[in-house]
Amino acid sequence: MEETYAYIGKKIPRKDGKDIVTGEVKYLDDLKFENLLYGKVLRSPYAHAKIKKINKEKAIKIKGVKAILTWENIPDFRGGTPRIVRVLDKKVRYVGDAVALVAATTPEIAEEALDLIEVEYEVLPAVFDIDAALKPNAPHVYDEYPDNILPGGTIIYGPNCLKGISKGDVDQGFKEADVIAEGTFGYENIPNALPPETVGAVAVWEEPNKVTVWSTTQAPYMDKVTLFHVFNRQLDIRSIGVHCGGSFGTKIMCWQVQSYAILLSMATKRPVKVVFTKEEHMANFTLRLSSRIHAKVGMKKDGTLTAIQGSWYVDTGYYSFTTQAQIAVGSGELMIMAQCPNWDLKNYVVVTNRNASGSTRGFGGQELKCSFIPLLCLAMEKAGLDPFEVLKKNFVKPGGGYFWRDGNWYNFRGVDFSKAMEEGAKRFGWKEKWKGWLKPTSVNGSKYRGIGVGVHGNADIGEDTSEAYVQLNYNGTATIFLCAVEHGTGQKTNYAKMVAEILKIHPDNIRFTPADSLVTPFEFGPVGSRGTYAIGSAVINAAEDARKRLLEFAAPKLGVHPEELDTENGFIFVKKEPEKRLSWRIIGNDRTIVGFGRFEPDFTMCNCMMTFVEVEVDTDTGKVDIIRIVNATDAGKVIDPLGLEGQLNACLGSAGIDSAIFEETILDKRTGHILNANLIDYKWRTTLELPEIENVVLETPFPSHRFHAVGVGEIATSPGPSAVLMAVSNAIGSWIYEYPVTPDKVLKAIGKIPSKHSN
Repeated sequence: MEETYAYIGKKIPRKDGKDIVTGEVKYLDDLKFENLLYGKVLRSPYAHAKIKKINKEKAIKIKGVKAILTWENIPDFRGGTPRIVRVLDKKVRYVGDAVALVAATTPEIAEEALDLIEVEYEVLPAVFDIDAALKPNAPHVYDEYPDNILPGGTIIYGPNCLKGISKGDVDQGFKEADVIAEGTFGYENIPNALPPETVGAVAVWEEPNKVTVWSTTQAPYMDKVTLFHVFNRQLDIRSIGVHCGGSFGTKIMCWQVQSYAILLSMATKRPVKVVFTKEEHMANFTLRLSSRIHAKVGMKKDGTLTAIQGSWYVDTGYYSFTTQAQIAVGSGELMIMAQCPNWDLKNYVVVTNRNASGSTRGFGGQELKCSFIPLLCLAMEKAGLDPFEVLKKNFVKPGGGYFWRDGNWYNFRGVDFSKAMEEGAKRFGWKEKWKGWLKPTSVNGSKYRGIGVGVHGNADIGEDTSEAYVQLNYNGTATIFLCAVEHGTGQKTNYAKMVAEILKIHPDNIRFTPADSLVTPFEFGPVGSRGTYAIGSAVINAAEDARKRLLEFAAPKLGVHPEELDTENGFIFVKKEPEKRLSWRIIGNDRTIVGFGRFEPDFTMCNCMMTFVEVEVDTDTGKVDIIRIVNATDAGKVIDPLGLEGQLNACLGSAGIDSAIFEETILDKRTGHILNANLIDYKWRTTLELPEIENVVLETPFPSHRFHAVGVGEIATSPGPSAVLMAVSNAIGSWIYEYPVTPDKVLKAIGKIPSKHSN
């Protein structure tokens, strides 16, 4: 019998909704500090250069300038994976690299000081892509790694961190194959997931070695951990997260802007705010990984995969922080999508002289699958197979398994997503529309339509540790102690719903502490769709523990055993004699009832998103329009219908589906400058250009927590780009493998303009 809930699955207002729309919410830039200074960054105009001399005499004389810092007068503080990236260095490695930091009484004075700092550079040769970086005798981005390849693995995933996939016998697998496809494919466009709020931090230094940092982060407790290591394990760091104006996965890597604020506050002994401008955010913050594979895949005529072998190259830009983690996760995600007995997949992290890549929705899996699925399409075409049937057949099912990021094998105990996929195909009309490979579904003059499908799944729904407290108050309210910030998804309201169901009080009677590492227990952060299962489990466990303690406290007063009691609306009562009850006021003013909850990592389940797209290609102009999208998933019990709908409808932007047709960051490979680091030249879809989007969501109970739910929002962007590439190729009758599919590429593919390889 299906459980009924008062709040779970219901559409209720977000707890912060009114404050957001009325402007009451305080974002970082709204916070007030006494004697606040403003920090600015002097950035390199060169992609690769040694700093021979810095003259700051003119700048330091400006009234209002309180500090100017360069590599010469700060300790050797470093970040990155491995930790080779100095906060300020005597060598710059991309256009925009930090050269000096200025703190002044106004932003304008700080900017004026930047203009007066004189820097003498020795310009060095640079490398801007994988090919250039891997050439013999290529310039070294880091002297420590003369081949421009960084070590694989990351310590946070343990000593056996997944660095590639080796399983079975690929030679035997290819012998068993009916068709083999081989080639080189990439997702080398580097789209910017650009949240509305730019990144920033405010630091307040306290003697002798304490600092408090407020920042635009989605994971404040992890910032505390990261900064502790950046500052050589010498600082006592308090990290506070404020309301975050969007993240799309990018704001778990704000260590550099936080470090700038800390260093300037350390130097001036005053609060210092450093906030990137929109141009800095676009040109100097992190982008999506650039991905390329050379691989071979074997397949039987029934769509069974027999072998996958290849090399995955990832351009991480001028340094890596999360790239090795993304490769570990992405490799596991490919196994989830492509159940195959024989594997030999190697990977390489390549450094180049462009700005760094970092975490973005899709976290490695989107980059790898957008590169791999076009190869899989060639095998499916050779075998004459329907891509929907092949993708459905090879996605992990109960009884299957995969290696995950820690290098361990996990047997899958989730649900069979085939039903959701089939329902999505039915709603989309896949069987009626599919005409075969490289065949349009319809033609109307110069307008050709085609369809495509992609799939994605992620076992990081159960990643890492979460902890929470739930405190019960004598007035019938509860307080959740959780180091999680609101970053646009409404998750904190969902946690209030969960606690409300357990304690049987209204969500309005549930409060949250600030996300403050001094007050709350450890929390990894709302990443990887882990908010619903991992963080939710910690909150649920804390609420259940608090309820248990409350009933144990009340039982002697009512003369019964705790298991004979229940609580609702701020009263404890005997279940068989509801009139025998006590108010929560028995807790009193001099007692605290607190429950503790913890979640341990669990990688035995994953989520799944299958995306169907229909595109229309104008063969006169080369323009591609997305006509219709159907997303299909199974989320277990839906906690927040409106929030889920919003997440799935966001499949287009934040470096999602539209990175397949126009959303890209354009790098000048002569100079290393980003040419479209502004909101005019960076192409975005407006609300007037939205296609039809339909979301199919099944609710099969998952063996997760008491509400049987898993998160799916983070993966909404991931299956779409490869589906668009497939759809465009089918529409025009010619393969296109390069993202984004801009008009010139379409016209070249159909022979209307010469390609660069033509005579």
